[in-house]
Amino acid sequence: MKKIIVPVDFSEYSEKALQTAVFFAKETSAEIVVVHMLELSNAVLSQSESYIQQEMLFYLELTEKKLAEFLKKDYLSGVKITPIIKHFKIFSEIDLLAREEKADLIIMGSKGVSGLKEMFIGSNTEKVIRYAHIPVLVIKEKPITEKIEKVLFACDFSDDDIKPYMQAKTFFNSLNTSVELIYVSTPTSKFKSTKELEERMERFFKQTNESAEEGMKKVKIVSDYSVERGVFYYADKIDVDVLVVATHGRKGVAHFFEGSISEDIANHSKLPVMSFKI
Repeated sequence: MKKIIVPVDFSEYSEKALQTAVFFAKETSAEIVVVHMLELSNAVLSQSESYIQQEMLFYLELTEKKLAEFLKKDYLSGVKITPIIKHFKIFSEIDLLAREEKADLIIMGSKGVSGLKEMFIGSNTEKVIRYAHIPVLVIKEKPITEKIEKVLFACDFSDDDIKPYMQAKTFFNSLNTSVELIYVSTPTSKFKSTKELEERMERFFKQTNESAEEGMKKVKIVSDYSVERGVFYYADKIDVDVLVVATHGRKGVAHFFEGSISEDIANHSKLPVMSFKI
């Protein structure tokens, strides 16, 4: 891993993301690119061009000072930090920046949203997950500052999960951490007999170049009323450090009507959640 992108808004949540990025940077000798999205109000943008330029310069200088202060942390010592300020709060820009910088990982803090706000607005975290072509690690209550012991990958053993699982395994193997898998059977999911599920898992592990016997030892099958509830129940039971999900990155109408289990887990989990694009 060479570069890590960390979007910050100067909140306690982005502070936790930065602390986590430092842990990964020190483990892998990576550089951290800290980006702040500077949003100008519609009132400013409706003014004359010269006025906009003056306002932008004012806010840019103010933000540069604030970002410099934010980065005066003792724990950043020994880590290469590159600060960047973007002028508009368009979350697809995070992915564009990641492509420009050839970054390997995005780490961001989130407090999540719920209810009607979640339905109509969604969280900034969800938007970044939706657009990002590289893994996104979402930090909630506690930053990751020490060795990751337990990682749990939410999986249905479909072909869509093969690439994200292999990427997750490679990523965490580099940190000397193995990945366990969980399959959640729900009342609304298509019923599968034990034999059918075992055959599905055997095909999955064959395509990931693993022994089915060894792979199935890492799988936990639970039953719950939703995938999200089942994942959270088991993760809490075994004291997981990081949850891993695969995401389609649905956008627009498709996302509104179909939703995303992965984004729901990322938004509602108290644990760090890492997403890999299908």
